[in-house]
Amino acid sequence: MITVENVSKSFPLNGNPVAALRDVSVDVQAGSLFGVVGPAGSGKSTLARCIALQERPDRGVVRLDGLNTGTLDGRRLREVRRQLGIVGTKPELLAERTVAGNIATPLEQLGVDGPQRRSRVGSLLDLAGLTARAAQHPGELTDGQLRRVAVAKALAAGPAVLLADDPTAGIAPEEAGAVLAVLDRARAELGVTVLVTTQDAGVVRRVCDDVAVLEEGAIVERGTVLDLIASPGSWTAQAVLPAIETTRAQTAKYDRSADVVLIGFASVGALLPEAAGRFDVELATIGGGLTRIGDTPIGRFRLGVRGERADAALAWIADRGAHVTHTARGPQSVVAA
Repeated sequence: MITVENVSKSFPLNGNPVAALRDVSVDVQAGSLFGVVGPAGSGKSTLARCIALQERPDRGVVRLDGLNTGTLDGRRLREVRRQLGIVGTKPELLAERTVAGNIATPLEQLGVDGPQRRSRVGSLLDLAGLTARAAQHPGELTDGQLRRVAVAKALAAGPAVLLADDPTAGIAPEEAGAVLAVLDRARAELGVTVLVTTQDAGVVRRVCDDVAVLEEGAIVERGTVLDLIASPGSWTAQAVLPAIETTRAQTAKYDRSADVVLIGFASVGALLPEAAGRFDVELATIGGGLTRIGDTPIGRFRLGVRGERADAALAWIADRGAHVTHTARGPQSVVAA
């Protein structure tokens, strides 16, 4: 488990300190895939470097499994750093070595013998989907493949924590998906705790269990992704859920309108039709759409409801775990998205 307690960090600029992190606190559960999200300059990379023990906070503490890393130096610091795998935005690979050779480099440095080394490299090539590229050199690979090699190399020594700083930046969407799949497999199959920094809300939607949103060095939102999307005003909900675009003319046809978030297979597939039948109302989706958070289907819709029991139908939907907000009666009180 990673615990960041009230961490602040500044850097000098033209002789004056500029705050990169302001009293940041987050908890990253062991075995989770945690996203730190924010725009450029928000402090994401600085936070990652503090957790990776590449920077020391000005104030506050970073703990790894309860260990106060601020007290470490010398040999003990190097030992703890070996438990941390780090993937930067620019993969540090040796051009003269093959893909397999690059992944093997950390194992050679640790003195791992040949058979063990080859077995470990083979497993990581499979994890990264690069077995067919094992004999190629970095210059023959795409940017996305290079990122996957870098992830496999960072995992070679068996770290407990993998820190990936903006791992999908600057690569095509289909290649970004492959990189995220490798990070997700590392968490699922190797039990590695993965912390990803990113500007892309799509990364949160596809692989993250938990998220912290940074703005100007401060945490403005944190929690599980599924909890945060239930709050319509949250950054996470606005960033990862389908947009709702409706007109006043569309909502004017109905007695009642509401924005609804449905989470899970049962809710998305059956809740709305069952409510319509049970309460004898017309219930139409007039905006929004479907997405997935990891493997969980999510629906965000603007509903139009017509019928005497419209309010009862919406209350029943909410009682069954849906998140119903922004209800309005009649066209005069409906504001189009």
